[in-house]
Amino acid sequence: MNDEKGFTEIKMAAGWFMTISLQKSDKFGDEKEYIEIAKEKSGQKRGRFNINPKYVRVLGEALVKFLMRISCKY
Repeated sequence: MNDEKGFTEIKMAAGWFMTISLQKSDKFGDEKEYIEIAKEKSGQKRGRFNINPKYVRVLGEALVKFLMRISCKY
């Protein structure tokens, strides 16, 4: 985990990793930041999802709620 550079890598099963990174795009002239969540295997991104930073808090809160609901079952 390397929060200083805006990058986190989570090891999953069978050689898969989930990467969460802060990216920048200047596609339309304005430099905009976004969060990329990707699944990766053998150094290649196999699937990715880009999130506007203003929605990241909502996503985090939803994940925590799901975790709490799942944890109560075990």
